[in-house]
Amino acid sequence: MIHHYSIAVANTKEVAGVLNEIFQGHVTKFRPRENSYMVWFDDAYGSAIELYPLKTEMLPGENEQAAQFVSNEEASGYSATHAAISVALDKKSIFQLARSLGWRAVELPRGHFNVIELWLENRVMIELLTPEMAADYLRAFAKEKEGV
Repeated sequence: MIHHYSIAVANTKEVAGVLNEIFQGHVTKFRPRENSYMVWFDDAYGSAIELYPLKTEMLPGENEQAAQFVSNEEASGYSATHAAISVALDKKSIFQLARSLGWRAVELPRGHFNVIELWLENRVMIELLTPEMAADYLRAFAKEKEGV
């Protein structure tokens, strides 16, 4: 189970608000990094997404130090890191929200199930699964698990 993951975006406050609307949870500041937020899903697992300012990188600490945050002005802002997340919203609501922000959103097949690629700020992709898509995903996973 994944409890949280982190991404870097240009407008942390705006993206936090949009993700909060999608996940229907709540937002808090992420104190270790200035201008950072956590979007909580308000589920039983403490699921959340941490939002750092664009070009933030995490480096390993020395000895017993925690990870260190640095800004890399050379960073492109794109990342291969993404997550597939089930949401309660329907396709129409997701596409309307994306359109209102000018963000790319497209439904695409992933084998035996579909996802909506939502591109936060047209830079960071998350895959959203509506309840119907999540059911298809779980069916596909069950078949994969059985070796079918």
